[in-house]
Amino acid sequence: MKHLEICKSPVELNLKNYHLAGELIIHQIRKLKDLKGIFQDQEVFDHTDQEELVYTVQSWLPVADGTPGGLYFGVSTIYPGKVGKEYFMTKGHFHSLGDRAEFYWGVQGKGMLILMDRDRKTWAEEVYPGSLHYIGGEIAHRLANTGDEKLIVGACWPSDAGHNYDEIAVNGFSARLVEVRGKPKLV
Repeated sequence: MKHLEICKSPVELNLKNYHLAGELIIHQIRKLKDLKGIFQDQEVFDHTDQEELVYTVQSWLPVADGTPGGLYFGVSTIYPGKVGKEYFMTKGHFHSLGDRAEFYWGVQGKGMLILMDRDRKTWAEEVYPGSLHYIGGEIAHRLANTGDEKLIVGACWPSDAGHNYDEIAVNGFSARLVEVRGKPKLV
């Protein structure tokens, strides 16, 4: 940038569908085959189309990973569906730097933000358009779509937080979100 220059932002956010656009956007997709070990009913999982799209993530990482004081921005879109009685969900993670917090906010659809502390106490918050969620440090978190349309959630987190997916991959959450009599329930 030059002194006194007026320029356009390198990234745009479409407020109708929450799609991020710009050369700096990172796009990730997760199909069912990428989520082995996440769902409890392995037999149903094995007989479900492994190419089915479960969720996508768009991220804008304007500073280098690990930069103290920086922020990242992202949008997760979780598609409707279930494996057995469990709703489609994200992998879930703790932050590598455990004292780092994060904000989520609901944009479209309905779902649950599943949270678990280091003592393995698990609870959930309803996600819907306009809901705002503060995820404190040392709290694992994942999203589940409990509706019949895409669940779209915005996020903002510190650029030095990092992601610890391994701990959840090995130990999972202490509770599962399942459909019971047409409603989500933690069991």
